[in-house]
Amino acid sequence: MRVRVLVWNVHGLRAGVGPVQAVIERENPDVLLLTEVGRTGFRLGRLARRLGLRVASGIRRWRRGVPNAVLVRPPWRIVAEGLVVLPRGGGSHRRGFVPAVLGRSGHRLTAAAFHLGLSGTERLEHVRLISGRVPALRQPVLLGGDLNEQPGEPAAAWLAERLWDAFEMAGEPPGETFPAEGPAARIDYLFVTEGVAVSGARVVPEVGGASDHLPLAVDLDLEPDVRPRSAR
Repeated sequence: MRVRVLVWNVHGLRAGVGPVQAVIERENPDVLLLTEVGRTGFRLGRLARRLGLRVASGIRRWRRGVPNAVLVRPPWRIVAEGLVVLPRGGGSHRRGFVPAVLGRSGHRLTAAAFHLGLSGTERLEHVRLISGRVPALRQPVLLGGDLNEQPGEPAAAWLAERLWDAFEMAGEPPGETFPAEGPAARIDYLFVTEGVAVSGARVVPEVGGASDHLPLAVDLDLEPDVRPRSAR
């Protein structure tokens, strides 16, 4: 079964719902892994309603929430959802990830959205915790978000040694996602576990000012019990 995933930091939806909606409609993903969706959920809810998407969000937990979200297009549905809040260091922002079990026609998978911080030490601690939780999640797992780090740096390398970097497997260069105007850094990722084949990955080049990041679009084929591989 083919699944299109869109990973995107939407910059708090500060540009409004309309510009983000236009990009999503053009790309037509089945699953969205969004970060910086805003703290109140008002704009996120409007976006989901306009697009007919179902939402699992970390911002529903006001005191310990994180502004990450998983959205799915029917006939996919959200079977279960959670929130993992990561340890907070010093004056840093609260970080975490939102895992959601998705289902469709007998298929099950976990999609999780994460957003890590600006401290390299904190990022490495957080990816160790995140990767440690992956085996307990419903397989296969799609883990996507803003890592705030380029390939080969410590946190990115840690995840790439344990999961598969979808862009490394089947990406169409260039892969830089930030900043949207003149991208120079690949800091937005989709990592996958066993059970999927990556058939293509590309950065969406034009977002019309919708965000300060460019989205990453990845096409996957669900193949239960199959090691992830490039379709090339």
